[in-house]
Amino acid sequence: MPTSRILLWSGLAAAAAGAVLCVLGWYGISGERFAERQLPYLASCTVPGAALIVAGAVLTGTAALLSVRTPQTEPTGPPGPEPESPPPSADGPPLRVPGGTLAHRPDCPLVEGKPEATEAGAAGLDPCPVCEPWPP
Repeated sequence: MPTSRILLWSGLAAAAAGAVLCVLGWYGISGERFAERQLPYLASCTVPGAALIVAGAVLTGTAALLSVRTPQTEPTGPPGPEPESPPPSADGPPLRVPGGTLAHRPDCPLVEGKPEATEAGAAGLDPCPVCEPWPP
């Protein structure tokens, strides 16, 4: 069971228990006229209830910040070679599409097969984030 689920459910349980204690403390205090008779309800119900509500909020907030990971399954077959991406082609000048603001390699999937793509030239174009036509 992931840690974030444990934190979430324990936080919700603590907050619920704190709310019940606060309600019981309020109910007990409401029936007493004198302050000295109200103090035991404050000490035994309302203050611990408020502390449990705060602790529940902290636990629930922590659980929300942790990511829930799905269990990883083991591969069933023998591991095969990793598919390698072809190296970027530096053959030819960078290309651009009409009205575009990015320079692309000739084999970039964003310009590949587009007959309207022309040479980028020395224009002040930004490099394409997909094919990265210039070395960093």
